[in-house]
Amino acid sequence: MPVPPAPDRLPTLLAPRLQLRWIEARDLESLYAVFSDPDVMRYWSHTAWPHRDEAEIYLEAIHRGFERGDLFQWGIALRGDDQLIGTTTLYAIDHGQGRAELGFALAREHWGRRYALEALTVLLDHAFGPMGLRRLEADVDPRNQGSLRTLEALGFRREGYLRQRWQVAGELQDSVLMGLLASDRAASA
Repeated sequence: MPVPPAPDRLPTLLAPRLQLRWIEARDLESLYAVFSDPDVMRYWSHTAWPHRDEAEIYLEAIHRGFERGDLFQWGIALRGDDQLIGTTTLYAIDHGQGRAELGFALAREHWGRRYALEALTVLLDHAFGPMGLRRLEADVDPRNQGSLRTLEALGFRREGYLRQRWQVAGELQDSVLMGLLASDRAASA
């Protein structure tokens, strides 16, 4: 049976250079900086945020999802200064089925440093360990080669291709569906 998180917040997960931690009101400016950047949001299923108040609305939704138990979103912060540089998320969590979907976003100035790989490694350890999940899925725009490479480096497999899955700002976007089983990860360890 999956182990639920502490009743009031997500646990902090430590990586060599990063920590995945609870997102708080003090992170609103950093959240806005990440999700309002058109380059970061280029391949997402929605456009960049046009207004700062969207960060507050988003933070409320993150906390409500945690309370419901179907959305766990951590802030990715550098261990040295605790500044939020992105997020990583388990959403559409189905504890009964042992599955969830995975997402991540990293501020553009931190791309190319393998931070996403580092953050997702500890997230996978937590998801397949204490949370007791058996399957994770990711929906990636096929043009997003960086995200595809990161997920494949972690053992995710391409399991499907959905044409014109999303329409964002008038543009039709396809999706590559990626999957990773706990047993796959254990076998590669």
